[in-house]
Amino acid sequence: MAVPLFSLQLRHSIIPQLVTMGKYDGSHHCLTAATSENKILIHSPHRPEKDISYLNINQKITALLAGKVIPNDEKDILVVGTVGSVLAYNVDLNSDLFFKEIPDGVTAIAIGKLNFMKDPAIVIGGNCSIQAFDYKGNEILWTVTGDNVRSIIVMDIDLDGSNELLVGSDDYEIREFKDDIIVNEISETSSICSLISFSVGRFAYALDNGTVGIYDKFRRVWRVKSKSSVNFLEKYDLDGDGKEELITGWSNGKIDARSSITGEVIFRDVLSNSIAGVVVGDYIRAGKCQLIVISITGEIRGYDNTSLKVESGVQTNIIHDLLQKRQILMSELNNYIKASNEGQGIPEPCVLLTLSTNNSMILKAVTVFAEGIFEDETHVVHPNRESSSSELKIALVPPKDILLDIHIRAFVGSSVDNDQFHVFELTRQLPKFSMYLLVSYPEIEDVPKSFVKFRLVERVQRLDLWLSQNFIVPQKTPVKTNGQDFWKIAISSLRDSSLTCVTFEKEMMFIYSANISLTADIVQTLASYLNLDQIDSVAEFPKILDDLWENIQSVKTLQQNAVKLNVSIADSSTLLKNLIVQAEDFRLLDDMSNMEKCLNDIFHIDKQMIQNHQVTCENHEQLLVTLKKINTIIQNASRLRVNNNRTDTITSYRQAVASENMTILKKLIESGNK
Repeated sequence: MAVPLFSLQLRHSIIPQLVTMGKYDGSHHCLTAATSENKILIHSPHRPEKDISYLNINQKITALLAGKVIPNDEKDILVVGTVGSVLAYNVDLNSDLFFKEIPDGVTAIAIGKLNFMKDPAIVIGGNCSIQAFDYKGNEILWTVTGDNVRSIIVMDIDLDGSNELLVGSDDYEIREFKDDIIVNEISETSSICSLISFSVGRFAYALDNGTVGIYDKFRRVWRVKSKSSVNFLEKYDLDGDGKEELITGWSNGKIDARSSITGEVIFRDVLSNSIAGVVVGDYIRAGKCQLIVISITGEIRGYDNTSLKVESGVQTNIIHDLLQKRQILMSELNNYIKASNEGQGIPEPCVLLTLSTNNSMILKAVTVFAEGIFEDETHVVHPNRESSSSELKIALVPPKDILLDIHIRAFVGSSVDNDQFHVFELTRQLPKFSMYLLVSYPEIEDVPKSFVKFRLVERVQRLDLWLSQNFIVPQKTPVKTNGQDFWKIAISSLRDSSLTCVTFEKEMMFIYSANISLTADIVQTLASYLNLDQIDSVAEFPKILDDLWENIQSVKTLQQNAVKLNVSIADSSTLLKNLIVQAEDFRLLDDMSNMEKCLNDIFHIDKQMIQNHQVTCENHEQLLVTLKKINTIIQNASRLRVNNNRTDTITSYRQAVASENMTILKKLIESGNK
């Protein structure tokens, strides 16, 4: 445990993850947080006469960050994101720097200098989109990403002297953007809820399933998993050794610090309520920064390197080892209990992992570790005495098309009565497209009508190698080829039974599929495996074009509905104010009859306003879903080709969507050009 340096109580309900620290006058640190009343609370301990001030926000607050935005100015600017806008606010001058409507909403904010920028930029993530603004509110970047953005950081991850964007989203992906082009991707096992940068290309991440870890560039150094969820990540040198530790604030009120090198816990404390935020700053003007922790009830505790409780080194190591062993044993016990309670039925469809011995030896138990496939990442199969045999079958159902490592540990014995086992450990890779079955090529009328085609100068033997690396290929492969300039395959999805056909003939590659996302994945994996830096494809996806047009019209209708609802609410608010004044006048005149009529009208208008507000919220949620569909189509369409013009292409898509120009949209999907 740890001893707090100080503690105090703000007596406000704080929204988790919406906490930041800013030096708004350029010298004093102020704790800033969003409250449940949609207000921004700014606590300034250096002003005891008026230490708390408020900023009213009319919309639901979804993101909050303070940082230096104005060039050559040491004062921090407060950036507030809501469900429909972003506000850059100068707290010191009590004035707006800029205000922008953001239809995609704001779910994450970062401040920093990007690769091609001289001055700091405000980068915001929303519904499948990323935007950046300068301090004047001019848009300097817009691009799309795979899903709703949860966290953004600006850092030099590849140590080339210029910063990149790291974006964590709901589709389990961490993406590296360089000049708004995706250059790297990491697939995780759950939605990425938080990212924070460390020095020399290292960063920490947190997932919705309670996992916390560190990456060195794109190599995972360590990770741990908890039953609680992570509310906040921060970095701070708590033990004074010159190396920053990873500070994690948990939903169960726990705060802990782990070595960024090993993941070992060096500090922990527990607050009475869930952690809302963790920030660093010289909060009490002690001449050095403290670690500031705030709970959802407004309880604040501060720590520094004097807070570490000194214990016997031997005793600490013994307790640590025992706790670690207990955690491992409890995890194994839970898995065995789960395995014994579950049946051994094989769900359909799935990838079937078959384990067998080449003699009469018995497979007593098998543990399979695979990220993202099993609920607890580890699956245990422990057959009862009657069903023990030399063969076991385990169903694997990858939720996404990603490359996975499967770690297997098999316990093999000479008989069911023998309590001594040989333990065999092996690792196998599950290919990216393992949930697709190679089938016989269909008749011409059964081939999907949507397609993408491009020129490819390559030997069919290389295509065979690409196929074996990315698919589970049976011994009798249904590939049609002449071994020279003709090659074709058909794959059926195990998820929805949809068919995709890939044909290579006379230096032309055709991919026929109704699934534009799968088609884009195949194009990108071909480009990666064959080292192609240019693919100028021609595509035809009429159903996708119809869906895009339908979604554009839906957005237009939903936006019109939003305007009408806002006007109705504004009119009702004005009428409500007048009725309240009239009711008060009648009360003073002792005219109870008319006062009762006014109060009755107020009741009905208030009831109608509540209903209108509910309709407005539903309309907004539907608008976000529709915008996400549009952004996803744009992203998939841009991935149908490989070149250096992705930025211009996405900008063209955005302009065409805004102007509802279907002619240009059709040309962009077909060729990537206007």
